[in-house]
Amino acid sequence: MQLKNDRYIRALLRQPVDTTPVWMMRQAGRYLPEYKATRAEAGDFMSLCKNAELACEVTLQPLRRFDLDAAILFSDILTIPDAMGLGLYFETGEGPKFKHALSSKAQIEALPIPDPEDELGYVMNAVRTIRRNLKGEVPLIGFSGSPWTLATYMVEGGASKAFTKIKKMAYADPNALHLLLDKLADSVIAYLNAQIKAGAQSVMVFDTWGGVLTPRDYQLFSLQYMHKIVDGLIREHDGQRVPVTLFTKNGGAWLEKIADTGCDGVGLDWTIDIAEAKRRVGDRVALQGNMDPSILYAPAARIEDEVKTILAGFGNGTGHVFNLGHGIHLDVPPENAGVFVEAVHKFSKQYHQE
Repeated sequence: MQLKNDRYIRALLRQPVDTTPVWMMRQAGRYLPEYKATRAEAGDFMSLCKNAELACEVTLQPLRRFDLDAAILFSDILTIPDAMGLGLYFETGEGPKFKHALSSKAQIEALPIPDPEDELGYVMNAVRTIRRNLKGEVPLIGFSGSPWTLATYMVEGGASKAFTKIKKMAYADPNALHLLLDKLADSVIAYLNAQIKAGAQSVMVFDTWGGVLTPRDYQLFSLQYMHKIVDGLIREHDGQRVPVTLFTKNGGAWLEKIADTGCDGVGLDWTIDIAEAKRRVGDRVALQGNMDPSILYAPAARIEDEVKTILAGFGNGTGHVFNLGHGIHLDVPPENAGVFVEAVHKFSKQYHQE
């Protein structure tokens, strides 16, 4: 099925578009009252993820409100560790936790690589259901956490501020950590390729915690494993190119090295100026980003002003997917998100005239 709106795919492939495409990280989520109602119906977060019809419903909810150029699979980055048997659960107000955190090489050696159509089959069912219900309106983005980011949760046992347990493993027992990261990279490759076969038309790797590493250790423990993933992905399916985007939060220092992986797009957070990012990577990759999500608390005129500034920073031509620099905050008024999306389309046309 041909896409009715393929701006997002075209921009990632640095092909001409009529206006800059826009979507938002966490666009299906807690800032929308209809999401809260659907989650209440599901009972809890993972039950929502595992019900294909409800996961489809929350994926489509933001598209009914806003003129977005892509849908993103509703799921969680921790599905792979959960499928490895670590016992994922959620504490109210505290985020995800694991019952069986990893602390030894023996535990890591015993970890299985999950079958994406078996232990993670519920994700593939959601992808197929969403793709069918999108009816070719916009492309569907699949995603995974990066090996390093998944490993931080698996070793720390949940979210962390200092990352002492995983850094202890990195420096005191690096062989154990590399074994874990290699297993995770193989798992992510299988998982994302299964999403592509099930209908995802683009994929994204979220390296939420790569920015806590030193430059040397970022390449050693994070980037080399994302590079392995890029090399292992299906890049063409059903006669269409399948773009891959890598996003490292606080990764602005390493843009050139991220671009060297062969990915199609590099995600930017708000701590780097997009004009500088474009100057550094040229036209080797598309750039995705990079408005501070907190701007969405501002009045409409301030939101529009920030959109204009970022568009002007990127300048003429293609290769920009407009997004927030991280996920939308849960207490942002939905109408402010609407102002943002409309502003991108309205003010970007001038940068795409032949």
